[in-house]
Formats: sequence, C-alpha cells, structure tokens
Amino acid sequence: MKQRYQVTVDVHVILERADQVLLCLREGTGYRDGWYCLPSGHLEEGETVVDCAIREAREEVGVHLDPAFLRPATVVHHLSPEGKPRMGVFFATDCWNGELFNAEPAKCAELRWVPAEQLPDNTVPYTAAGISLYRDSVGIGLHGWPELASR
Repeated sequence: MKQRYQVTVDVHVILERADQVLLCLREGTGYRDGWYCLPSGHLEEGETVVDCAIREAREEVGVHLDPAFLRPATVVHHLSPEGKPRMGVFFATDCWNGELFNAEPAKCAELRWVPAEQLPDNTVPYTAAGISLYRDSVGIGLHGWPELASR
C-alpha cells in the first residue's frame, strides 16, 4: 500500500513596524544558527495554525497576539535542501500586547528590526521567500522545488 504524503507545517509571524519586520538571529538550535528568521515554529498536534502563531510569538518574543489582528500573509510550499517538504503558513500583524524581548536567549542571539525590502544576506531563504511573497501580495508560493530553476 502506498504511503500517504506527509508534510511538516511551520507557522511564521511577521511582526511589522512601519516598513520594518522583526527578525530573530538563530543560535544554539542546530539548524541555520547565525541566520535570521521570523518568530516561528512547528504546528503541534491538536493545535490550530492561529493558536500556533500566538504561542510562538509569546514563547519567542514575549508578546501576546489577539487572533482578531492576525492577517493571513502567504503560504509557502517549501522543499528543504535535504529534500523534506514543508508547508509554511505566514501571518502578519502590527498589533500586539506587551514589550518585545528575546524570550529564548538559548535559541536566539538577538532580535532585530530590519526594512522588509532589505533583509540581511543571512536571512533563512525560506523566511525571505515568505516575506517576499507577502510583500508582493502572493497568496501561495513555492520555494526550493527543483523545477523552479527551469522556469
């Protein structure tokens, strides 16, 4: 019997301030340390994507998000360099409760506001793709798939 296709779901939160987005510098995670990403994480069993976005923002940058102010930003069907498929659900908001701070110093070296159109060179490509698609008002996009290179 053929195995059903499985994909990891990631949830990303684009926190916006004017034309800037908040990035987290990964450290001590074992994956892309020294690279910037958005507050994000894996969807847990029984959790909605909205609940995941709220949880990740609280766990990583210490703020509380009201689901009424979370906007769907984009969805990215990503294929990692290792060949693992992922589905990234990106939300955006410019409204939160509490002061931003690095709530996971063992996994994050710093928080940094950057212009959304000038991401650092060491931004995780999957993250950069999601921000770019959002800025271009693309509802769903692909990243990392081999056939993209031939288009």
